[in-house]
Amino acid sequence: MNDKPIKKKIEETEDGSVLFNVPFPTELTPEALAELKKMRPIIVKDPYAITYLHSYGQDSPWFAGLSNKVLLGSRDPETGYTYATPRSRDMHTGRETDWVELPQEGKIHTFTVCYFGSETFLPETPYILVQVEFEGADTLLLGRLLGLDPNDASLDWVGMKVKAKFRRLSKFKPTDVYFVPLEE
Repeated sequence: MNDKPIKKKIEETEDGSVLFNVPFPTELTPEALAELKKMRPIIVKDPYAITYLHSYGQDSPWFAGLSNKVLLGSRDPETGYTYATPRSRDMHTGRETDWVELPQEGKIHTFTVCYFGSETFLPETPYILVQVEFEGADTLLLGRLLGLDPNDASLDWVGMKVKAKFRRLSKFKPTDVYFVPLEE
């Protein structure tokens, strides 16, 4: 037999929502209760937080590289096909890839100006996203471009040389690397 006491009541705490002036009849007459059908909905705004635990799995070296101001890609050891956005397996052969260091300079392959973004980027709109091509890499790397005015977007930017910059304090997110025009 279990000697643990059985809960008979939910513990009351002082946290939770605080509402003011919620209309409710002082006397619960049939007429007053019928009037509740006309009551407007109570709307409650509560802060919501969650601790999200996740793993970068096979991509962990890429994020470790960013935190050490190094750009890593991956390469099929037999064909030499090189991914600027790393993959653990080659998309053509399925073979396991090897980590390789990428140059920190490249050029803009294409770009877009974003006038809307996720909650994180919304205050920064408009902002510029670029696909950067690197010497010796067969694919492109998506990143943000800083140092140019999004309102001056021009096809002249295609082919522009750019340089990788890294956050001083890594957040272990893809946004730890961004690009700026390379001044020659």
